[in-house]
Parts: sequence; structure tokens; C-alpha cells
Amino acid sequence: MTFNPESTSGVLHRPARGAAINAFEEMASRFDEAARLLKLDAGLCKVLREPIKEVKVAIPVIMDDGRIELFIGYRVHHNIARGPAKGGIRYDPGVSLDEVRALASWMTWKCAVMNIPFGGGKGGVICDPRKLSRGELERITRRYTAELMDVLGPEKDVPAPDVGTDSQTMAWLMDTYSMHMRHTVTSIVTGKPISIGGSRGRVEATGRGVMIAGREAGKAHGVSLEGARVAVQGFGNVGSISAKMFFLQGAKVIAVSDVSGAIQNTAGLDVPALLEYVAKTKTVVGFPASTPLDASDLLTIDCDILVPAALENQITAENARDIRAKIIVEGANGPTTSDADEVLQKKGVIVIPDILANGGGVTVSYFEWVQDRMGFFWREQEVNERLEEMMVQSFGDVRDMAAANGVSYRIAAYMVAIQRVAYDMQMRGLYA
Repeated sequence: MTFNPESTSGVLHRPARGAAINAFEEMASRFDEAARLLKLDAGLCKVLREPIKEVKVAIPVIMDDGRIELFIGYRVHHNIARGPAKGGIRYDPGVSLDEVRALASWMTWKCAVMNIPFGGGKGGVICDPRKLSRGELERITRRYTAELMDVLGPEKDVPAPDVGTDSQTMAWLMDTYSMHMRHTVTSIVTGKPISIGGSRGRVEATGRGVMIAGREAGKAHGVSLEGARVAVQGFGNVGSISAKMFFLQGAKVIAVSDVSGAIQNTAGLDVPALLEYVAKTKTVVGFPASTPLDASDLLTIDCDILVPAALENQITAENARDIRAKIIVEGANGPTTSDADEVLQKKGVIVIPDILANGGGVTVSYFEWVQDRMGFFWREQEVNERLEEMMVQSFGDVRDMAAANGVSYRIAAYMVAIQRVAYDMQMRGLYA
């Protein structure tokens, strides 16, 4: 089992439980500010702020040693006014209903910012996939899917990989759903292997989108990618591909980290060689032509572009004071707390928010869903060209909103998203 999430790296950089930050309230605080600036109707605010459906399931599993274990899983739909719920499924010991609520909400806004016809959903199972066998993971996935048959569907809820899950997990989910439906339904999930309906360019999509967002931010704020110093927290799928994409654009990736530690080279790391090294050793630690770096210092290293691509709540009011990056491009979901946003804004640090910066993954997931429903698949170049077009357009929409209202990119992104969802809800009306 590899760790190949849709919009985060799979690297577990969690804050101490005693200092845990409520992810849903972090999302809601940004929503409230954007809704206030849009002068949104108070009643509509209540509707848009809350998830419309929350499902908790018990997942009994026969373990390899014959004992029965019970796992808890969740699936949340935040809003489906613009289309089916869309969002990953994560397997992680820290999964909670509040976290899944927040991630589902972010998916609503992310899909709306990218202007794709999906609503927001998210799921999770409380487990540690690193301690489970392949057979145990398959049984968890199949029972979780079976318990959610009334919720899932190509026109209702389309899952994807996230932290702790991958294309194999999605293949099991697709097969289980298809067995219940009595025919093959490839469009029930995205992030599948290409041979069973996956899309070319999907694995690289989130990281490619992060690079495009960073490039566009650089153009807007006088930072050329050629020679730019980039630091990446989290070297899973998103972080490693972001690093590769920045490297190919001529940037110098000067520091990276994973769950084992961090490394640096002020002259720039050889990213292709680093990817080969990590494929063999499963860690960045010990990479030749690098020196060790305290993982906690990576966020505050002197750089032009910082890419937090681990989990949420990594940049807080405490460490934000020491951040020296000119631009932060959020590869992870919710890596910056609202208190940290205030600090960074006062310092003049440009933050390209998660719901824009890591929107490449869900955009190509949308492409995959479209291709599955057509039964016709695109060349990788075509996927990448369409992604480029949509990322650039979305960045421009957010930049224009920020300039027109004198707000940060984050609040502008929420304003763009909320305005689109609210308009569609008003056009549809409230069924009663």
C-alpha cells in the first residue's frame, strides 16, 4: 500500500492532540468573513455553512489473526447544489468527524473556485494503514463501501484517494460498488488505475496545479520561477511532484521534509535524483549532496516560495512570525490557521490558499469522471493543457476578486466560491 492522496502528501505532521485546532471552525471563520463582504443573506449563510449530510458507519473486519476488529468510518456531504459530492477518503488514526466536515466544506469551495460541476464531500476511516495488511485494508474498504451504498453513486457522491489511500483502494471501492450494482461502474470513483478507467495525468495533477498557482502568483508579485528558492514540507505525492514541477521550471528546491526528517541544500537539490532515492529508501533523510535540517525549521527557512504539502494546521500564529517566504502556495488542505493568516498578512507574505492552489487534483478528477461517462479517454497532453487553462483562469478570477475588494487571496477565493454556490442555490430555490 502506497500513500498517494488526492490533495495532500500523506506525511503525518499533526499538532499535538492537546493543542488540536478545530478544522471545521477554521473553515467557518473564513466563510463568515467572505460571506460578510458579499453581504450574503443571513438565512442563506446558515444553509451554506453547514453540511447537509453526515454518515457514521461501523466497519467490523475479520483480521488476519482471526479476531474481529471494529473500525469507525465517516462520509460527509457539505453541499451538492452544483453537482455530485466530490472528495477523497482518508485512512488515518487522527480522522474525526470535525476534520471530515471541514474537508468536505473545503471541497465545496474548491470545486466552485475551479468552476467544476461538483459539490463537496469527504470521507475517512479511523485506522493506521501502515499497521494493516493488504488483506485487512481491502476488507475495510469493501465493508466501508457496502455500508455507504445508499450514499455513493456517479451522480450522487464520487470518492477519490486521500491520505492513506491510493489507486488500489479506489479499485476495491469501484469493484465493490459494481458488484452491488451488478454491472461495472467506472465513474463511481476517481484516482483509479488507468487500465480500469483512470485518467492520464491524474497522479501528477495536484502537484502540477501547485506549480501553476505558484508560477501565476510569481508573475503577479515579481517572483520569477527561474532561480526561485523553493521549500517543500511533505514529500508524498503532492509535495514530491510539486518539487519536480518547480525544478523543471528552473527553480531551486533548497529544502524538503517527510515524516522522518528534513534535508537542505542552498544551491538546490537534484530533485530527479532525490525522487529515485526516495523510491528506494522511502525517506528523504540521508540523501547525498544534502545536509540535515530540523523539520520544524523548514517552514521558516529563507526562501521565495514555501509549499506546505503535509496536513492541516502546520502554520500557526507562533511559527508564522518567523516565516521568511515571499509566497506560500498551499499544497495541503488547511495548512494555515486563521490566526496565522493575520500574522502573514501583516508581514506582507502572499498566501495562495488551498482551495485554489491544490485544485489541480479535483480538476483532473473531474476530467476522469467525464471520460468515464463518455467512455472516451484523452491524451495526457490534452489533460495537462485543460488543467493549465482552468488553473490560470481560476487564479485570475481570485486575483481580480482580491484586487476589487482589497482582501487576501484566501478571502477572495472564498468570495468567488461562495458567490457561485449561492447563485446556483438561489436559481434552484429551496424545495419545501
